[in-house]
Amino acid sequence: MEQLDDPQVFLPDVFATHAAFQPDETAVVCGAVSRSWGDFGRNMNRVANGLRARGLRKGDRVAVVMGNAVEMLEVTFGVVKAGGCVVPLSGMLTAEQQVGLMDDSDSCFAFVSEDYAEPLEPLRRTLTKIAPERWIGFGFEAEGWISYPNFLDGASAEPPNLQYANGDDFNIIYSSGTTGLPKGIVQTHRARTHWAFSNAIEMGFTSDSRALSTTPLYSNGTWLVMLPVLFAGGTLHVMPAFDPTAFLETVERERITHSFMVPAQYVMVLSEESLDRRDLSSLRTLLSAGSPLRRDTKQEIVERLCKGLIELYGFSEGFATMLKPKQHARKFASVGTPVLGFEVAILDEEGTELPRGEVGEIAGYGAGLMKGYHKRPEETAALIWRDPRGRSFLRSGDIGKLDKDGFLYILDRKKDMIISGGFNVFATDVEGIVGKHAAVRDVTVIGVPDARWGESCLALVIPEPGKEVDPEAIKAWANERLAKPQRLKAVELRQDFPRNALGKVMKRVLRQPYWQDQD
Repeated sequence: MEQLDDPQVFLPDVFATHAAFQPDETAVVCGAVSRSWGDFGRNMNRVANGLRARGLRKGDRVAVVMGNAVEMLEVTFGVVKAGGCVVPLSGMLTAEQQVGLMDDSDSCFAFVSEDYAEPLEPLRRTLTKIAPERWIGFGFEAEGWISYPNFLDGASAEPPNLQYANGDDFNIIYSSGTTGLPKGIVQTHRARTHWAFSNAIEMGFTSDSRALSTTPLYSNGTWLVMLPVLFAGGTLHVMPAFDPTAFLETVERERITHSFMVPAQYVMVLSEESLDRRDLSSLRTLLSAGSPLRRDTKQEIVERLCKGLIELYGFSEGFATMLKPKQHARKFASVGTPVLGFEVAILDEEGTELPRGEVGEIAGYGAGLMKGYHKRPEETAALIWRDPRGRSFLRSGDIGKLDKDGFLYILDRKKDMIISGGFNVFATDVEGIVGKHAAVRDVTVIGVPDARWGESCLALVIPEPGKEVDPEAIKAWANERLAKPQRLKAVELRQDFPRNALGKVMKRVLRQPYWQDQD
């Protein structure tokens, strides 16, 4: 006897619905290039059918090394529509690193923009997993490459005849490598659909929303606005590259309703001299993630940019909390409560769940969790903590606590915690004090060797432009306000900090010169 299916929501099908029922509405804009939902859907289908005609099978991995462009999105979702697993790779990596990750991910196709093709040329033939006829070049023609127009030539614009499953691999995102070598994070259709609808609900995305993407499209954080606005059938504006003046101009001109930036970008926008002359009244929601906002920066965003600030804490393996606008008044220093569909626990060193108010490692659970690290089962298993119900939470490596109301406070990364004279010192606490000095534009604090205390705090400071800066004066000012174990050993001035694609300071890189000769 015939029975009904068990219908599920899949992103390729949602996009196809938007293309069918609002074909003339704008889906994506990047620079001078714009796509209606109808054209966006047809182009995704062409990519999918082009791949399947060249032998792509369900579950095959496809590497994408492309800059911000409408076509990058069409390729990304075209891969998924074809039943493949997309592997977006950072353009900030060296060619050797990109080739290494293509090999690690078992990619059997590669789409590469012109900017990244030349460095790859001498190395790509070492990749036996990608056949010579499966290298597709975007924006150029060269021997040994299939040009993007030729790849699409003759490909049907009709949806491929495929069914998807929640457990199918959607993408592999490589971690930023701030604390070690990048790991391939495998996320399924289930996880990505949850990412889309939970963030759409939490941040109020609708078909009328106009979201502005300011970060690279390959970055997992970018998907915080990219997926929910497309899921809701709204319009995604993509900045080809971030510039604070261009950000303000775009918000004003396009009447942007939602955007995501990392703290370093907010600092740049707040320093833009034209800010207070701009009409930013269309902004309903601004999201910050990547690293915690300093209290003074957060207050300035709310006062000068948008009252609808949401601060998100999360990790790419699949967990997040949010502090909503209505919660700022009473929970300003926290990062909120779990996003829809997630739960949080605080663990001690032995893996025992701690009560509210006690400090420990943050662990998360929910529908957005990764499937695992690609080809690293031991590292995946090492993150798992099971609650009394047997559910697999993931350890974050971050230190925090829950207050009596269940709001989460981030204190530090486990590896960034400074142990001075036997006391645990959280760098974020010290940064919060030093950052209040009038001459400090940005600050990061690291632990450096100390013969007496084992470790002491070193403040690396980016000064405010035009300010007279005396490192010793900043040190003395801060040490008057810090507890004894927190006091600064020194202050050093910097022009910038090494950051990953989402603006997170790579403290491992900053620490290395101070510790390289230590036992």
